[in-house]
Amino acid sequence: MNIKLLKTKEDAMKYEEIRKESLQQNPEAFGATYREHISRPNPAERIYGRFQEEGNYTYGMFNENDELVGVCTLLRQSNIKENHKAHIFAMYVTPSARKASIGKLLLQEAIAKAKEIGIVKIMLSVVTSNVPAIKLYESLGFQSYGIEVKALKDENNQYWDENHMVLFL
Repeated sequence: MNIKLLKTKEDAMKYEEIRKESLQQNPEAFGATYREHISRPNPAERIYGRFQEEGNYTYGMFNENDELVGVCTLLRQSNIKENHKAHIFAMYVTPSARKASIGKLLLQEAIAKAKEIGIVKIMLSVVTSNVPAIKLYESLGFQSYGIEVKALKDENNQYWDENHMVLFL
């Protein structure tokens, strides 16, 4: 297993595949739907563009076959009054690679980067039904600071609550 910062067009193409998988496997966990995602033009190009943005650190875990099996994005706030904060977005580990501490390793990499660049606090949101993820975040020191009721709603009018969490560095 190998973690790397995703930056290349090839990385973006691999990320695009795991992103589609994540939206199909765990649609409740993400703000975008699979249908929305695939309807946008040039998704890999858009992803590549995001990889190049200042303050965007997207990490990928690759297995021994160079397959991308997990991702995690640390996104630093860009405006002056908030650039001491960052968010964790699009955290996902493919089902076949779960229970191998990949999520923890990716988060530890993102946290180390946050410390390196002077971030004071990292925030994230997780659906309240995703107990394994919440336990992972808590094991790394994240604390809940609120529950947002009906934070997400799908095309079938099903709602999910989100647990907003923070880690002070």
